[in-house]
Amino acid sequence: MKLTRRQAMWAGAGIGVAALLAACGNGNDKATSPAATDGKPKKGGTLRIGALGRTSATTRDPHGVQGNESDYLIIALAYDTLTAPGLKDNTVGRLASGWKSSADLRTWRFTIAKGAAFHDGSPVTADDVAWSLRRLRNTPAGAGRLPGIKADSITADGRDTVVLVSDEPNAALPLLTRLATFVLKKDTPDKEVAKAPGTGPFKLDWYRGGNARLIRNDKWHGGPVHLDAIEVTMFESPQGMANALLGGQIDLASNVGAVAARTAASRKDIQLVRRPNDMAMPIVMRTADGPFADARVREAMKLLVDREAMVKQVLSGYGTVANDILGTGDPGYAKDIPQRARDLAKAKKLLTEAGFDLSRTYELITTEDVPGLAESATLFATQAREADVKIKVVKQESGAFYDKTWLKGTFYTNYWGTNDSVVFFASKTMTTGAGQNEAGWSEPTFDATYRKVVGTADDKARTTALRELQRIEHEKSGYLLWGMADGIDLAAPRVRNLPRLPGYGRVQLENVWLSR
Repeated sequence: MKLTRRQAMWAGAGIGVAALLAACGNGNDKATSPAATDGKPKKGGTLRIGALGRTSATTRDPHGVQGNESDYLIIALAYDTLTAPGLKDNTVGRLASGWKSSADLRTWRFTIAKGAAFHDGSPVTADDVAWSLRRLRNTPAGAGRLPGIKADSITADGRDTVVLVSDEPNAALPLLTRLATFVLKKDTPDKEVAKAPGTGPFKLDWYRGGNARLIRNDKWHGGPVHLDAIEVTMFESPQGMANALLGGQIDLASNVGAVAARTAASRKDIQLVRRPNDMAMPIVMRTADGPFADARVREAMKLLVDREAMVKQVLSGYGTVANDILGTGDPGYAKDIPQRARDLAKAKKLLTEAGFDLSRTYELITTEDVPGLAESATLFATQAREADVKIKVVKQESGAFYDKTWLKGTFYTNYWGTNDSVVFFASKTMTTGAGQNEAGWSEPTFDATYRKVVGTADDKARTTALRELQRIEHEKSGYLLWGMADGIDLAAPRVRNLPRLPGYGRVQLENVWLSR
């Protein structure tokens, strides 16, 4: 789903299913670190936070396409998902206090947390949750948001239990409910969604043109919230946001990027928070047809890139080299698969064998949605020229990119947050027919191996299958993942207990507090 790409979000053996198979999740696991937590938390104050976005892309629907980080932040503060990322376990309870599967791993029962209520005081029921998940599933991107689950397979059982039935065994299903399963009141009309009460730690006070103020929900079921309010200001550029922080207009610059981090690194009065494995910025090559349908061409492109130079120049060193496998933060990430290195001679040989037309100029579509994305396309084009591959970088406005290029284009850049699961990406972007299969990739051996990974509770079998899944992706997929960007937040000294988790974890701000 388009949502997960930006905010775009498992632990235990293999893919972390060991934790997921437990009878219930641990709702006490918090997505913050001890850093900058000196002193006893103080209640009160308003956190002024900047987030990236564009007025043309604003949305208010929790189940819609959030093209702005600012909109996703506002929604995530006001609405709860069923589960969320955690520090000790990749999947912990949020609106759900626990979950349990049937022996065949197809039927999952989620229990709603005690005391969960909407901002107007009415209790959250299983009917509300089931209705919300069906609404989510019926959106245009619904198949990617809840893969393997049909709308009519989501039901309520009593007042506090929601039942999800998967088309196939899926030990990782709770993990898939971490990003977009925001809950509304049953039967909320579409025209009233923007003002519908949520269940989150903050409730909306006002929203104006992408900017918003949210106030503390004193009755949030998840525990005490320290801040009185959060004010969200939308910025169109990372540098503008960083300048606002340095000038004292905001307290926190969210996901501000490497260039701004480098500028602020010498400032002792600024906190710099780095979140490893936060943002993947792959180049996507369409495999179904066109010039990249030949696996030899895709391998050649992966051999053209100088990954170390990309990390150094595009990310200013705030990141790590990647190996064409999405889900770099997964505890089961296959580090033993040999790191692909630059090899121009082999790349040229593969292109010749595949009959790749070197007389053509190939358009690489990109956007400026996140810091470094357009720069990565430009540097890659320069590197490819050394193998006589001519690439023209074309920048598209965000709205046009999602309408015309994403899921359809031949050659384009993209980005995903929350890179802590290989299976998350496999289920959403790489299995045949996946709702967000960006490269149009269909590989029977990959599909069969994926089913082995999610279809077994045996740790050893799952670990073996997970490694094989990554090997196939590394060799054949349409993703050229050259590196991982650190997530970078800049904050004023008085901001305490900021989240350190990547992706969705970083918008869980209920434990943040301000020193005097």
